[in-house]
Amino acid sequence: MSIVKVIEVICEGKSIEDALKSGVKEASKTIKNIKQIDMKWVHAHVQNNKITSYRVTAKISFVIQH
Repeated sequence: MSIVKVIEVICEGKSIEDALKSGVKEASKTIKNIKQIDMKWVHAHVQNNKITSYRVTAKISFVIQH
């Protein structure tokens, strides 16, 4: 039987995909066996009427080793 732990993270990038990749990359520095990332919220930063970056609140799921 596996146990899955879920953490919530806030990650940022030039696109939504970049933000999610950034979140997984940073989390993987200290967490092993990441299985999934789920977006919860997306926020876009706007300057001079243009979107400059995205901030994503996401949940990362990973399997805990026994």
